[in-house]
Formats: sequence, C-alpha cells, structure tokens
Amino acid sequence: MLLSLEDYMLPCINKKLFGMDCFGCGMQRSIILLLKGDFFAAFKMYPAIYSLLFLVIFIFLNLKFNFKNSTLIIRLLFAINLILIVGNFILKIL
Repeated sequence: MLLSLEDYMLPCINKKLFGMDCFGCGMQRSIILLLKGDFFAAFKMYPAIYSLLFLVIFIFLNLKFNFKNSTLIIRLLFAINLILIVGNFILKIL
C-alpha cells in the first residue's frame, strides 16, 4: 500500500483546541497542491504561498550571493507576507 503526502500532514492544534483556523491553516495542503501542479487551487487554499516561497528562495540565494540591499528586500517581502497572512485570516473569520 502506497502512502500519500496527505497521510503525513500535521494536525492544527489551534483548530482542535479552539475550533477555529490559525494563521497557517491551509499551508500544508497548499504545498501539496503545488507539488501536484494545481497552482490555482494552491493559491485559493493559502494565498500567501507564492510570496512565502519567494521569500524563502530569496533568503537562501542571499546566503550564497549576498545581494545588495538584501535587508531591505527581506523586510519588504516579510511585510507583504504578513499582510497576506493576516488578511487571509481575517477573511476566514468573516
């Protein structure tokens, strides 16, 4: 019997304890959708997925190449991600 990635997903403790989504709810499912090639569904599941991936890739590339103004770019990307994550959370609550 082959196991799929969904069998290894971590449960959301916040959702189990309080019955409501947390700021990261949907991220694991969104990553799985990306790996399956369903890019639009991944965005619908967790809108910050692409900006988070870009931030992580930029940080790793910056460790290797040390870009000019990298601190400013990382702060800007972090702020964009924060806005997307909090905005998505607020929309889920409403």
